[in-house]
Amino acid sequence: MTKMILSGEGLFRHFLLKDGRAKRRKLTAVDDVSFSVREGETFAVVGESGSGKTTLAMLMTRLLDPDGGTVCFEGRDVFSLDRKELLAFRRSVQMIFQDPFASLDPRMRVGSIIAEGMRIHRLCTRAQRARCVGALLEQVGLSPDAANKFPHEFSGGQRQRIGIARALAVEPRLIVADEPVSALDVSVQGKVLNLLMRLKSTRHLTFVIIAHDLRMVGQTADTVAVMYLGSILELAPARDLFSEPLHPYTKLLLASVPVIQRRPPVVSAAVTANDKPRVGGCKFRERCAEALPLCETAKPQLKDVGGGRLVACHLY
Repeated sequence: MTKMILSGEGLFRHFLLKDGRAKRRKLTAVDDVSFSVREGETFAVVGESGSGKTTLAMLMTRLLDPDGGTVCFEGRDVFSLDRKELLAFRRSVQMIFQDPFASLDPRMRVGSIIAEGMRIHRLCTRAQRARCVGALLEQVGLSPDAANKFPHEFSGGQRQRIGIARALAVEPRLIVADEPVSALDVSVQGKVLNLLMRLKSTRHLTFVIIAHDLRMVGQTADTVAVMYLGSILELAPARDLFSEPLHPYTKLLLASVPVIQRRPPVVSAAVTANDKPRVGGCKFRERCAEALPLCETAKPQLKDVGGGRLVACHLY
């Protein structure tokens, strides 16, 4: 049985926000989230904007600390690591960011950007780093000459390839990719996605992909977690989730995927994207056409319904 490489248990993360009158209110971005990622798989987290996907990714990589809960990498709590252990964790777990324009330092040459991690982790000599940078650029589909240029000299797709090369430079075991193709032109998205999957296979990587594009997730993921307002509502093998979604929110997401020559889905009047949930009960009940009276008062917990599937819904 494939071992777990990354897991989270009971994760919470809150932010304090100011409204127009300078009053503070608490926003719960991640609300009691648990997950587990098997070594070698592609684990996808999907949901609408504001569902907490990126916050969860930053907790996975310890770019944010939680208000509660744990994240374990190979059985070790990443929030209790000492300085030396944390450095090793940073090398093992890398992140590819959503915005290829903001994630690269405009004042650094591409070669220095890619080699920075190798220098910090003391992986090779200066002369060896130059050769490694050239090899990495070729692996991601760029010329080794790109090392001497600045990020502004490249297109969005090329910049994302540079970001991928930077993540690969320290030879990680797990990569968290936050919306890796959403900022790219449609004509480029498929090429970058194919590159990621090829690198995953040749380098024996584990991927966590944060996405809202269900078509992309359907092509790449082994397991899918569906998030809504900070909580996971459904978690299942990708094939089962796409062929037979269980949670009403998952059904709504899949119905919203555009398909050529298909008429737009007829959505119940009870489903409106701007509704905000009331305190208590199921978070999705204000948008759910199948809501029960129980949904008003009791928050559903993730329940094992068999076949490796978990769903948080009173219908099951």
